[in-house]
Amino acid sequence: MNNQDIAKKVIEALGGRENVNSVAHCATRLRVMVKDEGKINKEVIENLDKVQGAFFNSGQYQIIFGTGTVNKMYDEVVALGLPTSSKEDMKAEAAKQGNWFQRAIRTFGDVFVPIIPVIVATGLFMGLRGLLTALGMTLPADVTTYTQILTDTAFIILPGLVVWSTFRVFGGNPAVGIVLGMMLVSDSLPNAWAVASGGEVTAMNFFGFIPVVGLQGSVLPAFIIGVVGAKFEKALRKVVPDVLDLLVTPFVTLLVMSILGLFVIGPVFHVVENYILIGTKAILGLPFGLGGFLIGGVHQLIVVSGVHHIFNLLEVQLLAADHANPFNAIITAAMTAQGAATVAVGVKTKNPKLKTLAFPAALSAFLGITEPAIFGVNLRFRKPFFLSLIAGAIGGGLASILGLAGTGNGITIIPGTMLYIGNGQLFQYILMVAVSFVLGFALTYMFGYEDEKEVASEVATERLVQEETTGNIPVAPQNETIQTPIVGDVVALENVDDPVFSSGAMGQGIAVKPSQGVVYAPADAEVSIAFATGHAYGLKTANGAEILIHVGIDTVTMNGEGFEQKVAQGDKVKAGDVLGTFDSNKIAAAGLDDTTMVIVTNTADYASVTPVASGSVVKGDAIIEVKA
Repeated sequence: MNNQDIAKKVIEALGGRENVNSVAHCATRLRVMVKDEGKINKEVIENLDKVQGAFFNSGQYQIIFGTGTVNKMYDEVVALGLPTSSKEDMKAEAAKQGNWFQRAIRTFGDVFVPIIPVIVATGLFMGLRGLLTALGMTLPADVTTYTQILTDTAFIILPGLVVWSTFRVFGGNPAVGIVLGMMLVSDSLPNAWAVASGGEVTAMNFFGFIPVVGLQGSVLPAFIIGVVGAKFEKALRKVVPDVLDLLVTPFVTLLVMSILGLFVIGPVFHVVENYILIGTKAILGLPFGLGGFLIGGVHQLIVVSGVHHIFNLLEVQLLAADHANPFNAIITAAMTAQGAATVAVGVKTKNPKLKTLAFPAALSAFLGITEPAIFGVNLRFRKPFFLSLIAGAIGGGLASILGLAGTGNGITIIPGTMLYIGNGQLFQYILMVAVSFVLGFALTYMFGYEDEKEVASEVATERLVQEETTGNIPVAPQNETIQTPIVGDVVALENVDDPVFSSGAMGQGIAVKPSQGVVYAPADAEVSIAFATGHAYGLKTANGAEILIHVGIDTVTMNGEGFEQKVAQGDKVKAGDVLGTFDSNKIAAAGLDDTTMVIVTNTADYASVTPVASGSVVKGDAIIEVKA
């Protein structure tokens, strides 16, 4: 199936163009804002070629295609008429979705995600310096100074980065934000770390009673200052005349917010931040690895909920305070178990599409992105996901018992190895990853997944044994040509306005737009189903094909009005015999479509099911060829 065909089916399964408000894409996902989630045929989308998973989150229906492929699919759906939107517009629209807590956590993510790359780089620099030291290399004094610049700068100016990013998210001027943030860590103020060490450096007393220090390493105070500052600046712009805006707005914003930041918000929220840090460390320090067990067990559930960005704040706080991040190892355990469960599904399944989906999704997980594994494989079959939570909990508990703590955040599993090279914990880290992988794989392989095709094969085997013992042995499918049961104009099945049929979920086949209201037998067959409403017939041909003839779309709602059935279940018919009649005018009067689908429901039993008709067809014309 080519990209254009996939795009057509995506649009149909989304409920048609009229159900789509806008579409955009990121590095891996097609992000669709829909009017009615209930109109999405999620099962069809998840089973399309090249789709690695799909889920609804933050007001968006997100279809995972993977890097590179998503760009091509975006171009195809836009070419087919879907309205476009920038990621920023979609994010603004999605920001309105969810409860207040979900919106707040998304905001944390928007602020801290852009900062993560510099924290990652700093962590890697720490790892590299630690590796050189572990190898017994003595660095010259000037080189040591240079390495300190590489490893310390990001944390020294961290409040500046946080205020800058917060201004950006909340609509303030980012340049004003970063200057305000740097004021909070000015060299003119006592260094917070030096004051905390209890040495000669002490806090300054403003007005004789307000102790003030720099906010080096502070995260929460910088965030609150950024929020208040951005909103204050936007409020100023509404009252300051445009001619004075350039002079007055930045001046007043920096003056007022530096006073509030240093004398009010900074001291108050620094205390709050300390309590959060103490609470976080208390959980992480629970005996017997219970903290890691708890966090490792729930982390991927939190990822599914979309509020996992709360860990960014906590990790940055830990790194700023101690230059060590225990969360990283625990999260790594949870993600490793998730990827291992996906590998187990890929190894065990005999479904080629699922194999091609599972292994790339697992690789993505081992590189630090678990969404394809979660939504494309594990959560889809449920048991692998929940068993991986158990494995992740055990791995997280082991990480806590071993005292693992990375020198950065934002990278895990394979790339995350770099965060443990320089702190002497590489062996323990590899052990934890190995244990998490083995548990996630073993639990899923043994208890979490049973191949759907194997189950179907077992059911089929039982049925054949039963039929053989009763003497009712089915005919093996043979090559066959199926005639049209309807006189009219041929319609490709993929163009039918019903995703159940157009997706091929019922089997391959063809459709006909009727010009006469008569349904004929398409082959010598036995009537296996004759609906009382007269709108559909099931037949099994003498050569083994199982055929469904469905007159119209949603015509079951007519309760038989306009339909007349001529056969009953169990009747033997010859090709061309009349099965029933229908009135297209009454179907139209009911506001329905009389397009008739002809489906080979046991398509899987054949090597190929090929439509062979086009244009107009009359009684006796061939429309489908099946080859065993």
